[in-house]
Amino acid sequence: MSFINVGYGNIVNTEKLISVISYEAAPIKRMVQTAKDAGLAIDATCGKKTKAVLVMENQMIVLSSLLPDTITNRLNNNS
Repeated sequence: MSFINVGYGNIVNTEKLISVISYEAAPIKRMVQTAKDAGLAIDATCGKKTKAVLVMENQMIVLSSLLPDTITNRLNNNS
């Protein structure tokens, strides 16, 4: 198994990760709200502004305060 730090000591299993998306677009914000309402969102921002959304295999999403580029760089360096 491989893991990545998504900020503030929060770790995600990279084998279950489907995509890393910027939070700025309105459709993504609606997707996040829908996931929150359904109990499928994990907030790993520690109260900071959400900048990236990680979509997992099990339809859950993880919210991160790191930029998507930072997470992508960590994924590439982890490989």
